[in-house]
Amino acid sequence: MKLRIGLALGSGSARGWAHIGVLETLAEQGIRPDIVAGASIGALVGAAYCGGVLDELKAWAASLGRLDVMRMLDWSMSGSGLLHGRRALHLFNDRLGPRPIEGLSPRFAAVATDLGNGREIWLTEGPVLDAVRASIALPGLFTPVQSHGRWLVDGGLVNPVPVSVCRALGADVVIAVNLNGDILSRRQRHTPTPATDPASTGDLAVPPPQTPLWNPRAWASLFQGERTTAETGPPGLFDVTATAINIMQDRITRSRMAGDPPDAQISPRLGHIGLMDFHRAREAIEEGHAATERMQPELARLIGRGE
Repeated sequence: MKLRIGLALGSGSARGWAHIGVLETLAEQGIRPDIVAGASIGALVGAAYCGGVLDELKAWAASLGRLDVMRMLDWSMSGSGLLHGRRALHLFNDRLGPRPIEGLSPRFAAVATDLGNGREIWLTEGPVLDAVRASIALPGLFTPVQSHGRWLVDGGLVNPVPVSVCRALGADVVIAVNLNGDILSRRQRHTPTPATDPASTGDLAVPPPQTPLWNPRAWASLFQGERTTAETGPPGLFDVTATAINIMQDRITRSRMAGDPPDAQISPRLGHIGLMDFHRAREAIEEGHAATERMQPELARLIGRGE
């Protein structure tokens, strides 16, 4: 009997372009998932794959430069997030926006978080664009999405690598793509700077005032990757935010996957790519290819069980 294969595409912001390389290499190996579940950027790439526009997404992502990414930012005045996120999904507007999730093949689900009660929400019906927009709504950065009386935000908060969703939807074996395996590498961790300033008290150093939020240099730091090291001094606002998100996703991923481990795990080495480095798609895609190639023998054994 042929095994039903589930593919869990994890969260990881700009690192998520690696999912494209993973999907391409799986196809080269003759592996086509029957079920795809995605959280955050995993939901975006998963929807493109299930909707038949992965090649277009790849071409668009690979063409992005740093300025192109900054031009996509559509500022929000609502106070619940800095960005709307609509421009970033322009490819979906024309090709996938009106299509229902139920019409995609293979079967697709996006994971979001109910901001009101913290519950994990599986989006398996309704417009694809709405589901993806909800799943990528990183708190503080993108505005939440209203759906059926709920405010939804990033699915990576509760289930960064949705193995459980694949199993619940009928997968016999699940291949997980974990983008968070090395995001807390030594060069990204922040070690407090020794207290040498007169304003410091005891062992606690008081950092100097940070760059104002409205200062262009503060926004530019969002696109420079995580550089939280003692040598660089106190981290800036977005550096703190990015590193905090990395820590959260790393810990939640470990916890969820320990309780519900996948049958195989693909772990691209992406610690050098920052939260908003969407202009580095080529690097991420290539590492997605390489990581999947490294797993080829194990994947062959896994899929061979059902032949």
